[in-house]
Amino acid sequence: MGESAEDALLKEFFADVSEVERDNEVLRVLSCFKLNPFEHLNLDFNSTMEDVKRQYRKLSLLVHPDKCKHPKAKEAFAALAKAQQLLLDPLERDYVVSQINLARDELRAERKKQLKKDNASKIKSLVDEGKYEMQYEDSEEFKQKWKQRVREILTEREWRRRKMAMRISEEEGRLKKEEEEAKELSKRKRENDEKWEETRENRVTSWRDFMKAGKKAKKGELRPPKLKTEDPNKSYVQRPVKKG
Repeated sequence: MGESAEDALLKEFFADVSEVERDNEVLRVLSCFKLNPFEHLNLDFNSTMEDVKRQYRKLSLLVHPDKCKHPKAKEAFAALAKAQQLLLDPLERDYVVSQINLARDELRAERKKQLKKDNASKIKSLVDEGKYEMQYEDSEEFKQKWKQRVREILTEREWRRRKMAMRISEEEGRLKKEEEEAKELSKRKRENDEKWEETRENRVTSWRDFMKAGKKAKKGELRPPKLKTEDPNKSYVQRPVKKG
């Protein structure tokens, strides 16, 4: 059966879906943990790429704005599209899957510690050669713990990422401010140098005029009289003494 035939069957199937079911799916999608695309698509953590594509086609038809009258149907439809995009992107998918595996490893380690304290469970685990643990991990109890632990890890990672982004932004802001201050300082220095150069000729001319004026009596300035010893009319002038 080709993909187009499968899509046709899906459309025919969802044509009879009630508005209540469509609305409930919209609410489910919008209430999902936003950092885990597997939750948006309501998929198991070990789902394949084909599982992702198939589930997206199914849910997108269910909440499509043309079919669903819920006021937030468009928002739910966009959330499903984003979830599929993330899971089909190798890098994004690897990141999410790595956090999922980390959560499972942590739960397994905690389970192992618990079994050491519970001898009966430990013996049963050894007898079943791991089947006991496989059954436990297939249980709804484990799946719920796993989902919750994934949420905790993804939340912590996202918080660290945002803090790092904030620090980077603050550092970039500080460097930009320092750069702008340096440019402003350089601009002022250049303007002062230009003004100094523009007035250099005036300063030189003023200095030359000042030096010339120093050699001549300024207008209205009184100078002390010169003493002349040969002037007989000046009583305060000492006359030369005749030698006999």
